[in-house]
Amino acid sequence: MTATLINGKTSAAALIERIAADTALLRQKTGVQPGLAVVIVGDDPASQVYVSNKSRTAERCGFHSVQHTLAAETTEEQLLLLVAQLNADPKVHGILVQLPLPTQIAAAAVIRAIDPAKDVDGFHDINAGRIASGAAHEAFVPCTPAGAMILIREVLGDGLAGKHAVVVGRSNIVGKPMASLLLAADCTVTIAHSRTVDLPAVCRMADILVAAVGRPELIRGDWIKPGAVVIDVGINRVPAGPGDPKTRLVGDVATAEAMERAAAITPVPGGVGPMTIALLMLNTLTSACRHAGVSV
Repeated sequence: MTATLINGKTSAAALIERIAADTALLRQKTGVQPGLAVVIVGDDPASQVYVSNKSRTAERCGFHSVQHTLAAETTEEQLLLLVAQLNADPKVHGILVQLPLPTQIAAAAVIRAIDPAKDVDGFHDINAGRIASGAAHEAFVPCTPAGAMILIREVLGDGLAGKHAVVVGRSNIVGKPMASLLLAADCTVTIAHSRTVDLPAVCRMADILVAAVGRPELIRGDWIKPGAVVIDVGINRVPAGPGDPKTRLVGDVATAEAMERAAAITPVPGGVGPMTIALLMLNTLTSACRHAGVSV
C-alpha cells in the first residue's frame, strides 16, 4: 500500500478563491469589507514569515488588511491598549495576535482581552467553551483543527460516525478543539500525549490519526493502522543532514514509513499549513458577515 498525499495547497487555494468571490459579493450587497488586523511583537523570524503570509493572503481575498509590528520590549499594558483600540474599530472584524509573545507579556491575558466576536484565531475562552459544549457553529474554531477537519472530510466524506480517531497532543490550540470537532462528527475519540502509556499501541487503534505533539517524526510507520487517514499537524525544523548547517521541515510523523501503511496522509510542508491560513480568512469573512447581518 502507498498512501495518497492529501494536497492542502490545492484545497486551500480553492477555499481562498471562494472567499475572495464571497468577499466581493458582500461588499457589493452591503458595502462591508472584511478587515483583518494582525499584531506581531518582536522580530522572531518564523513569526515574521507567518504574519507576512497572512497579510498577503488577506489582500488576495480583498480584505482590509492591517499589520501592527511592535518592538520586542513592548509592555503588556501597551499591547492591551492596542487590542482595545482594535476591538472598537468598526473596520476590523478579525484580530490576530501572533504567538509566541515576549516573556513580559501574558499571552492568556491578551487572548482574553480580544472581543470574542473578533477572535478569528478561536483562542478566547468563550469560543473554546462553545466548541467544547458542542456549539462550534456559534464559535470561531481554531484554524488548524478546522482546516484538518476539511481535509479529513475530503478523504472520508461525511461518514465519520463510529470511526476511531486518535489525537496525539492536548494543546488548547490544536489537540483539544480537534477532539471536540471529531466528537461532534460522531467519532469515537481518544486523546493521547507524550505521557500516554504504550503510545504506539494507542495509535494503532486509529482509523483517523491526528499528530499534533510537536516532536519531529515521533510517530513511526509501524504505529499506523493499515488504511488509516493520517493528519500531520507538526512543523519541526531539523538539520538537513549530518554536518549540514541548513534545516528542513518535518512533521510529527515519519512520512516515508507511514505511507507504506496509511490510506492517505498530509505532507509537511504542504498539508495542514496552507489550510490554517485559509481558515483564518474564512473566520474573518464569517465575522464580517455577522457584523453585516447576512449569512456567509
